[in-house]
Amino acid sequence: MGYLETIAGQFGIAAWLIAIILIWSIGWKLLALWKSARKGHLAWFIVMGLINFVGIIEILYIFVFSEMKFKSFKKPAKKKKKR
Repeated sequence: MGYLETIAGQFGIAAWLIAIILIWSIGWKLLALWKSARKGHLAWFIVMGLINFVGIIEILYIFVFSEMKFKSFKKPAKKKKKR
């Protein structure tokens, strides 16, 4: 009996269902982590990397929060003085 079948037996559900849930969750997590890294959203990257909600947080980030405009914490560039 494999590892997946052991887990499925403990929860009382089919092993194929756990496999589908894992694939679903990993797919959304990778997509959301990639998108948050590209946009420079470090806090979202850390939260999504540490917490797993079967793709719910990741889907919300991709379709809702990643499209929002967040304030940047970068210092404004200094203006060059004219001589």
